[in-house]
Amino acid sequence: QVQLVESGGGLVQAGGSLRLSCAVSGRTFSPHVMGWFRQAPGKEREFVAAIRWSDGTTYYADSVKGRFTISRDNAKNTVYLQMNSLKPEDTAVYYCAYKRPVVSNYEYWGQGTQVTVSS
Repeated sequence: QVQLVESGGGLVQAGGSLRLSCAVSGRTFSPHVMGWFRQAPGKEREFVAAIRWSDGTTYYADSVKGRFTISRDNAKNTVYLQMNSLKPEDTAVYYCAYKRPVVSNYEYWGQGTQVTVSS
């Protein structure tokens, strides 16, 4: 079992910044991939960013490229999502997720953290 606990959400004005954290614990396999997803009210969950834990390779949705940065701290077993230049359309519940590279779907999910961007 893998446990994921997100933190760092909140209310911010448009143009502001937030940093989300996701602490990873339990029986993780190496290598693995950590991802951030978000779900806005009435919309489907969408991919935001991912990082390959072994070498730090990152992937981003076009909608956040250049504004969001995903990173990891091996010593703390934590993945981060630095969000800059936030827009009202970034408002959503943000989830971190874990998967092994050999599978298609993410296998474990955090409980989510709310991010609200006011205009």
